[in-house]
Amino acid sequence: MPRLLSSPHGARLNRTDWQMLQVILALVPGLIAMIYYFGWGVLINALLASFFAVAFESAVLYLRGRPILPTIRDLSAVVTALLFALAVPPTLPWWLTLLGIFFAIVIVKQLYGGLGYNPFNPAMAAYVFLLVSYPLAMTNWLPPAVPELLQAKDLVSLSFWDSLRLIFTGELPPHLSWDAVSAATPLDEMFTKLDQDIMISEIRQSPLWGDFGGKGWEWVDNWFLLGGLFLLWRKVIRWRIPVAMLLGILIPAGLFWLYDPQVFPFPAFHVFAGGTMLGAFFIATDPVTASTTPKGQLIYGAAIGLLVFIIRHWGGYPDAVAFSVLLMNIAVPTIDQYTQPRVFGHPSDSGRGQG
Repeated sequence: MPRLLSSPHGARLNRTDWQMLQVILALVPGLIAMIYYFGWGVLINALLASFFAVAFESAVLYLRGRPILPTIRDLSAVVTALLFALAVPPTLPWWLTLLGIFFAIVIVKQLYGGLGYNPFNPAMAAYVFLLVSYPLAMTNWLPPAVPELLQAKDLVSLSFWDSLRLIFTGELPPHLSWDAVSAATPLDEMFTKLDQDIMISEIRQSPLWGDFGGKGWEWVDNWFLLGGLFLLWRKVIRWRIPVAMLLGILIPAGLFWLYDPQVFPFPAFHVFAGGTMLGAFFIATDPVTASTTPKGQLIYGAAIGLLVFIIRHWGGYPDAVAFSVLLMNIAVPTIDQYTQPRVFGHPSDSGRGQG
């Protein structure tokens, strides 16, 4: 006689590990694009960050007397590590990666109780912690590997071994100098020169610029957009936060651009420069720290986008995705409290639907 199994009989399709694995797969195109344009340091940082994240999470779980393997297998630590690695410069010293991941996993995540209890996005909290503490190392970017840009600026790309040496020793090969391997990001270039009263038409004469954002950066953002669309198709994330965040940037950017196109860049610049796409689809949508109500997600996403635009133009940092996400993480409990959907049968609905 066949043995009867107790319910439920369906497979669990929303397991944390399966959701995180899909996020990792969605990050792969953008990761490959980052490696292609910004060198092997991106891959080295990603591997180091993932190793440190798993090690720190295992150590904290051991000290707390919690089972290690079930938590490690949910892959949340690896997702945090990858988001952190994609946000920091490819030349970041290994010990800063270690310090950042320690802050993300131990301080921001595990000290609050682990996955599901942390009020702030761990990767962005670690990014901001390092940016405020070590601003020079956190803003030292390599130029994208675009031949016409490298030739025009007399720059070179780092090999795998050069990147490895730089990350672990802090030294460049004798035949290279920092002036030959470093370059400003499109956001830094744009807003630094605007502060010098240089018009946008003049700024865009530089070979750094592509159609909307910077050369290389545009393609990176396009690949992150593709990964985000994959997450939407798989229903890992919902459309409200990314769409609201993008509109929260594009609408004010468009209005100010119409007012003065020589002082405010074309709205698409904000989307295809910096971490906008990564932020909209992979960071702002973090299920633990984002708003959970339909109306709240629209408010949350739009507010992040508006803050990104404001901080980029009038703040002290060229990119503002991390700051904006963390500021809105603080507001999530209030947003959710005042945007709860009406429960069926609520007194204010009494009398509706009655014949």
